[in-house]
Amino acid sequence: MSNKLLKLLTKIVNTENILTDATECLTYGYDNSRRHAQPLAVVFPVDEQQVQKIVQACNQFTTALIARGRGTGTTGATVPVNNAVIISFEKMNKIISMDAENRSIDVQPGVTNLEVQQCAAAHNLFWAPDPTSAAFCSVGGNLAYNSAGPRAVKYGTCRENTLGLRAITGNGEVIQCGTHTTKGVVGYDLTRLIIGSEGNLALITQATLKLLPLASAKHTLKVSYNSVDAAARAVSKIMAQPVTPCALEFMDKNALDMVRDYSSAPLPTNAGAILMIEVDGHSQTIQQDSQIIIEACKVDGHIETELAQTKAQADALWQTRKALSPSLRKIAPKKINEDVVVPVSNIPDLINGLNKLSEKHKIKIVNFGHAGNGNIHVNLLVNPNDKIEMKTAEKCLNDVFDLVLNLNGSLSGEHGVGLEKRDFISRELGETEIYLMHQIKQVFDKNNILNPGKTLPENNES
Repeated sequence: MSNKLLKLLTKIVNTENILTDATECLTYGYDNSRRHAQPLAVVFPVDEQQVQKIVQACNQFTTALIARGRGTGTTGATVPVNNAVIISFEKMNKIISMDAENRSIDVQPGVTNLEVQQCAAAHNLFWAPDPTSAAFCSVGGNLAYNSAGPRAVKYGTCRENTLGLRAITGNGEVIQCGTHTTKGVVGYDLTRLIIGSEGNLALITQATLKLLPLASAKHTLKVSYNSVDAAARAVSKIMAQPVTPCALEFMDKNALDMVRDYSSAPLPTNAGAILMIEVDGHSQTIQQDSQIIIEACKVDGHIETELAQTKAQADALWQTRKALSPSLRKIAPKKINEDVVVPVSNIPDLINGLNKLSEKHKIKIVNFGHAGNGNIHVNLLVNPNDKIEMKTAEKCLNDVFDLVLNLNGSLSGEHGVGLEKRDFISRELGETEIYLMHQIKQVFDKNNILNPGKTLPENNES
């Protein structure tokens, strides 16, 4: 059967756009979760028609099909378990049209986030989502995970910044959802349903992204605190006043110590935590807005606030933040990385609770992330070769999830579910909600070929 399928796929995309040799396919079997599985084949469609035919072929042979952008996801969502075919969108990488007058851009899924930003910037516009991997990650991947990054605190996620989509359902049908307008309530909102579904319902072939005007001025602040609790209280105070920063990032002392050698920006040695804050707006009002934020930063435990005086200083600060994940990977390659999220006012309780769990389980926990959304990246530094430590880490992780849910939070803010969190989501969602999601999956993908075994727990499938 697989030979017949491979012949059909080769006919669809031609020999130059398919990999079948096991060695060549190997590198497409992983993502940033460090999980790996061997693909049956890797196909590279160049247009929507080919995508549709590939989906139809996989339906014909009941073979799993996994969409892949650049493989920067961290949850195993693009790992081709069970001898699946990978459909890579790297050759569908065109910017189809730029509509500066209506502040939108139509793109194929393989376009990188950076390419969108560069095209938009030429018209004094930008797309709000800006994940740490923006220079490399694809728009299709951003949409599949609803990845957002620091600017989401002010401008929202992919769901708020995507007007419409073209996609191929798991049944092989072409659908167009959404609009080219910023208003539209005709029918159900399939655009937002597909965004964040991890290639489980449909494969995006084109996206209409909403663009925003670039601010004429920006200020970057580095604010130091004597404890993580003080920094967390400051976040709550900052977000409770009218001026919303366009980025509000948090790093605890462990994170500062980890990244110090990778940073060209001076980092305080006496701080328990820092906040990195970016304020954007009009050049005539930026000073006043920044001063309001600076005043909100002054809670008990505040050490100092520094305003970057040059673009180079501001860039150095942001490079420090972006260096965190790679530096942690070097120090602890098998760290457990969670991207939990809680209401902003509950951040102090989250951080205090995480510190107690670190002491209780004797596991070093490094915390940083998008504090303005309550989205904290919780990193358990563990040695995977130490079986006792790994068992302790599992107990600690369970306690982390209990803590988050007790604080009215969610188990994932932007990394998604994939394989890593699939078996935990029943702790957040009820049986009825999961049942309905499986019913939706069945409508979009009756043969369950799109990314099966991911996102939803298998044992609840109907």
